[in-house]
Amino acid sequence: MRIGLALGLLSVLLPSTSWAQEPKRVPVPVIVAEQPDSQRVRAELSHLLDRYPPSLRRVLQLDPGLLGNQGYLAPYPALVNFLAAHPDIARNPSFYIGVPEEPYRPPDHAAQVLDMWKDVAAGLAALTAFSLGITLLVWLTRTLVDYRRWNRLAKVQTDVHTKLMDRFSSNNELLAYIQSPAGSRFLQSTPIMLDDGPRSVGAPLGRILWSLQGGVVLLAGGIGLFVVSGRVSEDAAQPLHALGVLGIALGLGFVASAIISYVISQRLGLIEPPAAHPQEQP
Repeated sequence: MRIGLALGLLSVLLPSTSWAQEPKRVPVPVIVAEQPDSQRVRAELSHLLDRYPPSLRRVLQLDPGLLGNQGYLAPYPALVNFLAAHPDIARNPSFYIGVPEEPYRPPDHAAQVLDMWKDVAAGLAALTAFSLGITLLVWLTRTLVDYRRWNRLAKVQTDVHTKLMDRFSSNNELLAYIQSPAGSRFLQSTPIMLDDGPRSVGAPLGRILWSLQGGVVLLAGGIGLFVVSGRVSEDAAQPLHALGVLGIALGLGFVASAIISYVISQRLGLIEPPAAHPQEQP
């Protein structure tokens, strides 16, 4: 009985000890798949296509579907074998064969002329804006300086009048001074002038002279542009020629307007003859 129990325990323990032992690890071989070298395949395909007429490469670039057309590729057996050995070419033809180059298109002459006109107009606009800005700045500066000078001189004149009036002790003395030639000229003196400018010209003559001066300036500028247009390239000469003709036309218009205005003003008696200055008595 005891012997049987001992045998039963041994039969139970022996399998458990066998399972408890770790199994031997068998190394698993690692299979490394060779990756295709796309750059090498691309270079070999380009070298192969260089042996054929250049039109073949361009046709395949325009229509990559011909890579699977055996009828079209029949005259090129080396290419057929190469495509069969490298199926990735048909799946990505733009990488291996390339994309077609855009055909050369000559520049549009009308567009170039239009762009040139835009550049000229932008330059004139910038020059005009700059000139107006400088003119406004100069005018404001001159106005401020003249105002300060006039204010200072007016204060001096007011002080002189005040001190002069204070010197008279009675109304009789003041009345006698006013009736004297010196006092009359002093009290009836005109406001202070900032500078001795040129004598003003009548309204018709002033406008006529301004029109004449502007016409001469525009006429000279138009002639200058017209001369410059003959010394530059044909594309650049067109806007200069047009601006020159426009300047000459505007200048002639101003000059003609000044002449017509002078004739009309003279017939209507609007132009006054120059006043004769009285000769000083010795």
